[in-house]
Amino acid sequence: MSKLSPKYHQLYVQIILLHAAIGFAIYLFRPLGLLYFVGAIVFFLYKIFKRGNRNNEALIAAAYMTGAEVFFRMTTSGIPYETGKYSVICFLLIGLFFSGSSRKSAPYWLYLLILIPGIIVSAVNLNYSTDVRNAIIFNLSGPFCLGIAALYCFHRRITVRQYRFVLWSLLFPIVTMTVYLFFYTPDTREVLSGTASNFALSGGFGPNQVATVIGIGMFVLFVELFSNSRTKLLFFLNLGLLLFLSYRAIITFSRGGVVTAVIMSVIFVYLFFNRVNAIRKAKISFSLILIGIAIAGLWTYSSYRTMGLIDKRYANQDAAGRVKESISTGREELISSELTFFVENPVTGIGVGKTREYRMEKYGILAASHNEVSRLLSEHGILGLLALFLLILVPLIFRIQNRKNILFYSFLAFWFLTINHSSMRIAAPAFLYALALMNLVTDEKTTVRRQPALAKG
Repeated sequence: MSKLSPKYHQLYVQIILLHAAIGFAIYLFRPLGLLYFVGAIVFFLYKIFKRGNRNNEALIAAAYMTGAEVFFRMTTSGIPYETGKYSVICFLLIGLFFSGSSRKSAPYWLYLLILIPGIIVSAVNLNYSTDVRNAIIFNLSGPFCLGIAALYCFHRRITVRQYRFVLWSLLFPIVTMTVYLFFYTPDTREVLSGTASNFALSGGFGPNQVATVIGIGMFVLFVELFSNSRTKLLFFLNLGLLLFLSYRAIITFSRGGVVTAVIMSVIFVYLFFNRVNAIRKAKISFSLILIGIAIAGLWTYSSYRTMGLIDKRYANQDAAGRVKESISTGREELISSELTFFVENPVTGIGVGKTREYRMEKYGILAASHNEVSRLLSEHGILGLLALFLLILVPLIFRIQNRKNILFYSFLAFWFLTINHSSMRIAAPAFLYALALMNLVTDEKTTVRRQPALAKG
């Protein structure tokens, strides 16, 4: 990815500091979170309508809400609970109104249509005591968000500068949340008694979601370190932020988000390293050594602060050092049951939102697998399998035609890994999946145009 001019570096630092201050302010007076949420919505709506989405303002707004979603949930700033996904969907629908979608986006229209029969089946199969509307919305908001985001992004031309602003928009609210966590959470040793995911160290919210979103921030900072840290000051600022975010993600004791961020970063470095000349490779190698030393120091500090429990967590051990039977905290059985539901109901599936009820009826277990793949199959049947094929094959075919986006495999990996440990409870996997589908261009004059221009691409 190309470098930005010094004025953008200055702006980047200023906005980072602003968002750190917002996090501290909301810690001091939590109701400010609602003002932050409303302010973000109004600001982005103003930008989109003022400029007619000429510079992908809708995408930048959706990125910001994706990064902020868990923080809004954590501080009960967004109303209702699914505000993050709703806002992403609404911003992108407004963007589609102004600039349309590509004529090549038919696979994602088909994907959205595939979701409809499952709604009908669930209306018939769900128990009378179940709020059918809430069950359907809760389980389909993530897949629907993915469909809308993919419609917006597929084959859309975007400049490298705009794409970087999208990444920054993901990062900024994550910095706010991490600063808030730093002040809000108690001393690590006061709340640790085992190796399970820790709510107290995650701001009183779900550790899985917190670690997943912070993992996105870690990856964006990793990309910045190699592609946009032109000065030593900027390099060490980004490195310091990377270590800060990484520490907060590690001590949630939720492994999924951290491991996913590491895998994304490894993929990026491998591809980036192979694209540059020998001189850049030498600089990258030196930077990797510095980062490796810093991360080793961070892990040592994390181990010290958690009394060695974090080492046991990643070694799949309990507090006594005994190896746990399941590396995924028993989710294999839940996933297996959902695959059984698919085999028993291969044509129509059991209906959207029926999985928890059906598992309780058959096995007496009231739990969620948090696995979107098995849930898609069990609830949508053969159409769910078709949807899964579309979601995997369409990006890979797109990649054959367009190899400009160096982050393609990292974002696709994030989507697939996240939906297998955290389902689509947040907008992040849907949005980052869509970011992999964009057509990056270097011509600064190439901006978003209306439908006829997009249709040619």
